[in-house]
Amino acid sequence: MRIDVITVFPDMIANAVSYGVIARAITRELLKIVVHDLRDYTNDKHRSVDDYCYGGGAGMLLKPEPLFKAVEAIDANTDDRKVILLTPQGRLFNQEMARQLSLSEHLIMICGRYKGVDERVRESLVTDEISIGDYVLSGGEIPALVLIDAIVRLIPGVIGNYESAQDDSFSDGILDCPHYTRPAEYRGMRVPEVLLSGDPKKIKTWQRQQALARTLKKRLDLLKKELLSNEDIEFLKTLGYE
Repeated sequence: MRIDVITVFPDMIANAVSYGVIARAITRELLKIVVHDLRDYTNDKHRSVDDYCYGGGAGMLLKPEPLFKAVEAIDANTDDRKVILLTPQGRLFNQEMARQLSLSEHLIMICGRYKGVDERVRESLVTDEISIGDYVLSGGEIPALVLIDAIVRLIPGVIGNYESAQDDSFSDGILDCPHYTRPAEYRGMRVPEVLLSGDPKKIKTWQRQQALARTLKKRLDLLKKELLSNEDIEFLKTLGYE
């Protein structure tokens, strides 16, 4: 996979991707990340990337010329190329979107700044707009890093245990179950006996029920009946779920 990031703060991206899972993916040549300084695509001596909005109002807007030039300068080595604008107005990012994007060959991420981007960028360049939440940040750099981290860890070979990534919270629509490690007892707190039983069927049932119970308590909005089995629903009813 190749990911190009267009930003006015290139070091912010370059430094962050040099650690952990993302750095490992790059080292293993499963991922290539290219960071582009938007100011490199300007023509004036001040390297201006923003200007006032037509019609007045507070705030500056990213100009269309540098953004068009930046995207057009990126090699299109595949037809499977998506241009993503990070913006509070976009679709709310979730695990299923991360999974879908992890199957792409080439992503270009535009980090918004100031009041946003000229509308012509949205109309002509962008194929998708994505938000990481209903709040406003100073720019799209942190959202871009959130997307990159969530997407890259789903690429086979990036994480040592690929199944571990597939079993994380939200992977099947609900939160993950509790997990424990050694020692079996710590300060009077014991690991649930079922996890020490060695019975795969009982363990799987316990994990599913615990995940359902945790989701019911913390994120009721995630419990969609079309994703639940009859056994799930019967268990949830014992917890008061209607």
